[in-house]
Amino acid sequence: MVELDFKKLDGLVPVIAQDWRTGEVLMQAYANPEAWRLTLETGIVHYWSRSRNKLWKKGESSGNLQKVKEIRVDCDEDCVLIKVEQIGGAACHLGYRSCFHRKLEKGGLVVDGVQVFDPDKVYGG
Repeated sequence: MVELDFKKLDGLVPVIAQDWRTGEVLMQAYANPEAWRLTLETGIVHYWSRSRNKLWKKGESSGNLQKVKEIRVDCDEDCVLIKVEQIGGAACHLGYRSCFHRKLEKGGLVVDGVQVFDPDKVYGG
């Protein structure tokens, strides 16, 4: 298994998920050693949820899994780019394809993404 440098961010490394076909950045999250191991073993991206303080298989609640297509590791081995096939069309827990569905415009944030699902219906509101 490829070893990453988990020392710099208290046991975590940033992970960027990118659509393998379009190059669109879908999300950024973190992995701990267990999430990294499971991602490599299963081919499905796993993260460490800082807000829930637990291991998180992307899509375990919504069904919007991320299948690994390619993994790139930066030169310091402390950041990972994973090119994924985004199952279900949405990476964002708010129902958007990308977590980066807003842009800064005239000093405020403007939504320019399309909502793929209603999070209240998927996660219960």
